[in-house]
Amino acid sequence: MSQPEPAERAITRDAAYQAVAPGDFAAMLAVERYGRRSDAFDAIIGATHDHFWDPHNPAYLDYATPFDLERDSILPLERFPELNCAATEHLDERQKIRLANEIQRWNLSNILHGEQGALSLSASLCDILIDPGAQEYAANQTREEARHVAAFGRYIAVRWGKPYPVGALLGAFLDDIVRSPLVYKKLVGMQILLEGLAMGAFADLHAHARDPLLKRLVQLVMTDEAFHHKFGKIWADRTLPRLSPDEHERVEDWTAQIFETLLFNLSSLAQRAYIYQAFGLDPAVLRASVRESFSGGRKRAMRESTNVFRVLVKTLFKSGIITDRTIHVYAAWLDTEALEAEGDAMVGDAIAAEGIEYLREINARRRVIGQKPLAV
Repeated sequence: MSQPEPAERAITRDAAYQAVAPGDFAAMLAVERYGRRSDAFDAIIGATHDHFWDPHNPAYLDYATPFDLERDSILPLERFPELNCAATEHLDERQKIRLANEIQRWNLSNILHGEQGALSLSASLCDILIDPGAQEYAANQTREEARHVAAFGRYIAVRWGKPYPVGALLGAFLDDIVRSPLVYKKLVGMQILLEGLAMGAFADLHAHARDPLLKRLVQLVMTDEAFHHKFGKIWADRTLPRLSPDEHERVEDWTAQIFETLLFNLSSLAQRAYIYQAFGLDPAVLRASVRESFSGGRKRAMRESTNVFRVLVKTLFKSGIITDRTIHVYAAWLDTEALEAEGDAMVGDAIAAEGIEYLREINARRRVIGQKPLAV
């Protein structure tokens, strides 16, 4: 990951995103600060109650929902390239199911780690954003990311006992953006890049998951993530048009670099070699076999509307980060002209909207202050 840039090179073109150095608490106590509150985030702050959910209340998520990991895979076996190549042909059906579920455990573990990164990053924004409105929104998001950590942590505990360690690439990227003093790296890195990836991943899980508990879990998370993405979009709309060419190039080049790094390494088989070795598989042989069976597979996969990287690239287009300078980076993998011509609706929007309606029904029956709680 790239080294943090000097604070004086920070990119701030809108008062709502002005920041101070981490630990400068005195700046938060400046009397005049309290009266300079942007209204840019009021709509998404005010909508918080629409997508409230409690990961510990069975009315929202019933963790007693059964699913036999020995007899069924959480995702169909055809969704795993490792299980559709010559290197795993000798495995019987039960072994393939077990391996598929361990791979999915690794994937979900990294989603959990990503949610923890989002929690820590949102909390770090509360320490540096001067605008009270932006700070309030960051505090709201911190709370929502905390419930994602709780929900995915509990899901993994119920199904497997404990998560796998974070992948090396994701861990380094999260460390970079959480510790960076630069607001643009935090917002582009988390609210646009990782939230774009997350919405694609959750939409894919919602479309293909066989476990109804996981299907509902990712839908509820998506009701929050749709608003988190809007926070990044507000930054892009208010900041990118006002950047100098040099500043835009810095943001654009950093984004393209991170995109390529994530594309080639985020789900690398080498990062989870220990899983394959537990099944008697040689990771190098398996990787070669996957490449042989799926030549051009990444390109084909990115044609799916729920492919995580396709969703991410569309997010970058709609944010205005990609220009003719870097479009070749993305055009190598998908039809960028068709993508750019699509409307603003994202693949997860309809799923999130349906989830919000589900939450409204539950929340309408929630306890009213001063009354006995209703059975839900």
